[in-house]
Amino acid sequence: MSFERILRWTLVSIAVLGLAVGGVAYAGHRSDLADLCFTLATLPITGGLAASILRDLLAGRLGVDAVALVSMSAAIALHQPLAGAVVALMYSGGNVLEDIAVARAEHDLRSLVDRAPREAHRRIDDRIEDVPIAAVQVGDQLMVRAGEIVPVDGAVASAAATIDDSALTGEPISVVKTRGGAVLSGALNMGETFEMTASAPAGESTYAGIVRLVTAAQAAKAPFVRLADRYALIFLPVTLAIALLAWLISGDLIRSLAVLVAATPCPLILAAPVAFIAGVAQAARRGILVKGSAALETLARAHTVLFDKTGTLTVGGARLLSVEVAPGETVERVLTLGASLEQASHHVLAKAIVQAGVERALKFKVPEQVQETMGAGLSGIIDGKYVSAGSRDLVMAAGQVAPWAARAIRRASWRSALIVFVAVEGRAIGALLLADELRSDTPRAIRLLRDSGITRIVMVTGDRAAAAQAIGAALDLDAVLADRVPADKVEAVRSEQRRTPTIMVGDGINDAPALATADIGIALGARGASASSEAADVVIVPDRLERVGEAIMIAKRARRIAIQSIVAGMGLSLLAMAAATAGWLAPVPAAIVQEVIDVGVILNALRALSPGLGRTGRRIGVEDGRELHRDHLALLRELDRLRSIVDALDEVEPGDGASLIAEANRLVQQQVVTHERDDEGQIYPRLAKILQESHSLSAMSRAHREILHLARLLARVAEDLPSEEVDRYLIRDAQRVIEAIETLVRMHTAQEEDIYEAVAARTAA
Repeated sequence: MSFERILRWTLVSIAVLGLAVGGVAYAGHRSDLADLCFTLATLPITGGLAASILRDLLAGRLGVDAVALVSMSAAIALHQPLAGAVVALMYSGGNVLEDIAVARAEHDLRSLVDRAPREAHRRIDDRIEDVPIAAVQVGDQLMVRAGEIVPVDGAVASAAATIDDSALTGEPISVVKTRGGAVLSGALNMGETFEMTASAPAGESTYAGIVRLVTAAQAAKAPFVRLADRYALIFLPVTLAIALLAWLISGDLIRSLAVLVAATPCPLILAAPVAFIAGVAQAARRGILVKGSAALETLARAHTVLFDKTGTLTVGGARLLSVEVAPGETVERVLTLGASLEQASHHVLAKAIVQAGVERALKFKVPEQVQETMGAGLSGIIDGKYVSAGSRDLVMAAGQVAPWAARAIRRASWRSALIVFVAVEGRAIGALLLADELRSDTPRAIRLLRDSGITRIVMVTGDRAAAAQAIGAALDLDAVLADRVPADKVEAVRSEQRRTPTIMVGDGINDAPALATADIGIALGARGASASSEAADVVIVPDRLERVGEAIMIAKRARRIAIQSIVAGMGLSLLAMAAATAGWLAPVPAAIVQEVIDVGVILNALRALSPGLGRTGRRIGVEDGRELHRDHLALLRELDRLRSIVDALDEVEPGDGASLIAEANRLVQQQVVTHERDDEGQIYPRLAKILQESHSLSAMSRAHREILHLARLLARVAEDLPSEEVDRYLIRDAQRVIEAIETLVRMHTAQEEDIYEAVAARTAA
């Protein structure tokens, strides 16, 4: 505990003790001893406050504390010790209340520093020795074992290395560095042990630079100006003018003292801290840890939000986007063989492929004789057949690429995705497209930010421009800044700060400097990014992005309540000052009246403890949500088949085309139409009883009507097939309708998941 904090607690203890002992003495008819106790309780606080105000004046600041100093000094000078002691207690108590909130903000960067390796494995001739990281010199040969953090910047000296740079660059998927490829300190070795050549000492490496950026940014933050201090600039001169008027009218300094006591800014001293501490408590109930009332107040004034991409707006890792299949193959077979083989690999892409298979309830098979080529893929025997999965060069023989494979490569390029080909006995049967994708709650979180009054939303990321622009367009962001290293992110924050108070939201080590620089840094702490959590002013414990908007709403409500309390307290104080000026209130009664005002102000400020949002008694339970999600997963499997049919219709004989169109129609009528009608007739009426507005459901019902309309068109085409000449024009028309249905249902299903999660979160709150 700091000296200043110890002093504040000591002063409030002196005030309480002095009032208590003085009260006992007064009850025992020892008024002289009581006055001495009251005076002794007031003097230390008056002296400390005078020193603090002098320091502020030298720095060019004047706050609300000046009124308290004048009233306590006047009470001592005019022999009204009880009034002075009461003011001293309220002032010191207000400081302690504020100190409790601020204390949560005082965290160091210990976890950030602890992550950095202390030793490096240096090769000397034919042996490896562990040396302090500070002893590493440029040109040293170092070994980095599996799962270790790269100690210094350097270049790969082995054949290849699999590196996770996500904590530094924002690139969500591990990358393979070939011999000579640059690796950065702070990156994680996701593959086998590799050797590297140091290109910079520890003190000049990337990770050390990030630590310096965080430290410098926190030290450079402007001092916080309390809400109460801004009102004090008006209240202080008004108070002194009224006190002077009371003296001129009556010629009695005691009357002026009564005015000063009645004007003691306890509503100013208490209202804002109590309201903001209550807001901090309310935020904590929602899993939003705000490091002090100053952070909450600043949060309420922000108008711009900058987001990191990887792990913040997106899931932060590889996810299966789609399965592309060769003619005659099925999505299930390609994914089953690919996932079965990838069980033998610990690569991040392998985990994503296996997880996709698990979600679709596929039955895996055990691979045998598995061989993995670092950075290329792996192969093995499944059911007696040679199966391989990996890059195009590994899986496909050199030469012309089949049309379906060219289409898969093109689609991967459009979606900024990685592609993993799957082959059986040397023949490619399909491809798996994987990429980082939007979190399910991201669109809702962006809408909530707009609703909360945020006027500008910017994404700043270390990821590639193509991937970043795709995410930015999907979310309708105001600006997208890609290929940004940590220092660039800091500059982006500073650029936005020149216009409006700015929030930075991130979750990685590379975000820590920007989080520390912003007016308010918000970290998604549930992802284990302790460095960003330490640098941030607000930590979102549950991994839910919409809590950022909730935090802003809570902050604005707390600020609104604080202002209401301040204005009401000042108004009542002005009435008490008028009564004191007229001679109706002596100093001690004026102090009592002020205490009553204080209680009212505190009770009003405590309203910030409540959520302030209406809740209904109706709920959608956890099991309901799971059932809805299962239905959507089943529907997505049918949509995968529709996608395969659309692709197969590109080059198909008329007879085969007719059978594929008929199959697509059966899927649409039996699965899609049934699902949409069930939603419209059963699910949406339940949602309408929970949601307080119907606009969202009206728009969703409009999508239902469009899907059913397209389904009717497809049914007409299928009905006419026996009597129509099946030519390429008919096939093309059917293909367009099927593709429109598949695309619209995918988008509509994602929107429904978004609404279901929002409703579940609302009813669970």
